[in-house]
Amino acid sequence: MGNCCSGGTNDPEGETNQHSNNDTIEGANSATTPPPSSKPTHPPSSKHSKQGAIGHVLGKPMEDVRGTYSLGKELGRGQFGVTHLCTHKTTGRQYACKTIAKRKLVNKEDIEDVKREVQIMHHLSGQPNIVELVGVYEDKQSVHLVMELCAGGELFDRIIAKGHYTERAAASLLRTIVQIVHTFHSMGVIHRDLKPENFLLLNKDENAPLKATDFGLSVFYKQGEVFKDLVGSAYYIAPEVLKRRYGPEVDIWSIGVMLYILLSGVPPFWAESENGIFKAILRGHVDFTSDPWPSISPAAKDLVRKMLNSDPKQRLTAYQVLNHPWIKEDGEAPDTPLDNAVLNKLKQFRAMNQFKKVALRVIAGCLSEEEIMGLKQMFRGMDTDNSGTITIEELKQGLAKQGTKLTEQEVKQLMEAADADGNGTIDYDEFITATMHMNRVNREEHLYTAFQYFDKDNSGYITIEELEQALKEFNMHDGRDINEILSEVDADNDGRINYDEFAAMMSKGNPETNTKKRRDSTLF
Repeated sequence: MGNCCSGGTNDPEGETNQHSNNDTIEGANSATTPPPSSKPTHPPSSKHSKQGAIGHVLGKPMEDVRGTYSLGKELGRGQFGVTHLCTHKTTGRQYACKTIAKRKLVNKEDIEDVKREVQIMHHLSGQPNIVELVGVYEDKQSVHLVMELCAGGELFDRIIAKGHYTERAAASLLRTIVQIVHTFHSMGVIHRDLKPENFLLLNKDENAPLKATDFGLSVFYKQGEVFKDLVGSAYYIAPEVLKRRYGPEVDIWSIGVMLYILLSGVPPFWAESENGIFKAILRGHVDFTSDPWPSISPAAKDLVRKMLNSDPKQRLTAYQVLNHPWIKEDGEAPDTPLDNAVLNKLKQFRAMNQFKKVALRVIAGCLSEEEIMGLKQMFRGMDTDNSGTITIEELKQGLAKQGTKLTEQEVKQLMEAADADGNGTIDYDEFITATMHMNRVNREEHLYTAFQYFDKDNSGYITIEELEQALKEFNMHDGRDINEILSEVDADNDGRINYDEFAAMMSKGNPETNTKKRRDSTLF
């Protein structure tokens, strides 16, 4: 690949650090990037082109966040940094800026933690109930993460205000939270610090969407990988974390603790000291005798017990929680298996025309290491024999491990869609192209680079001949008439494609994924 920028996708190797600090920033965190502007007459000035020194944390040219945003009032504060309200100077849109002081990053592990937080946020971006990362900046003093602003505050505050929720409201809320966790796990991420404070409300509305945030302790994981770091927040830590041998099941335990609090107003494991809390967690006794538990339904108690099972192997998975009778009662939990993130992306890719697929291939070559690290980890997780390619059997097994059962025909169709060169396997470049999330495509610099790739003569238009040439270069002509492909994109019917038309094609999502709004992605 490598047809445009450095930092491409050609290296599926490299290690992920698993040490983490205990930094949790409270308060509001980050909306989507502004839409592409109208057709530029020249490439947008690169953020990095006029910068000097390379930052030692992110490894890219340093840039002053204040050149683009004005920073306002403090929203929250943690061990490693401060979150401020910030406003985009051109659009006036408000975001949250998490500033991490570099002087507090005292060793290599601390720096790796920050890099991984950025990588994971890039990886999860575009998911509806996860706070969106808008931009990352590094200057001499700090690293700044500009994120979607969640002005509705913490879920924790709503819980305190209510005392406890009705069972129906708690089931609806839990459904959304567990769907978010299912997304993490299907994308190869363990959050490791799930608690009410890390779920924010987008706005003050009663039915405001819920957003998961604060990925400072999150890690990438592969099936069967074991972690040993003692991380998390005391009340919500799973017993196996205290025993320093754990995997993704820890997130379900934390959500089980949240459910207990939702229903009763108090945590299940409580003591005067942190050490006392840990002893109570290791004892594992859950009280269902004190008020209000006698009046709570047997089904709710059954679910809490199964989520707070001290044996992680016996604990329910996210998929099993969503299919528990209490969650489904009067609710909308699916009767069919949930699509996981990889499957959704492959389905979306399969539905695209060849023109868009070639453009994605070009853009995939421009993505930075921080943007593709999560996809790199997912590729490794599926490539079980470390051959550098994914076979149809590895794809099938990889999706099955994430709770998705597909027919042979469905797997074959997905395989054919991603296998651009038709050699019967998916190589690393093909995987990145097929699974990178659509929101990355809408970044102005990526769009313009891809447009320029097609526009060989720099006329400002893509002609039918240029389109045909590009499809042939990538061996991605599917036999459809070129005129037909062009006419789908050529809105003004002038027989060629300008930048606006190209950008519209790239930002147009798959109707299958856009129209499926979850009615249960709200508090009630």
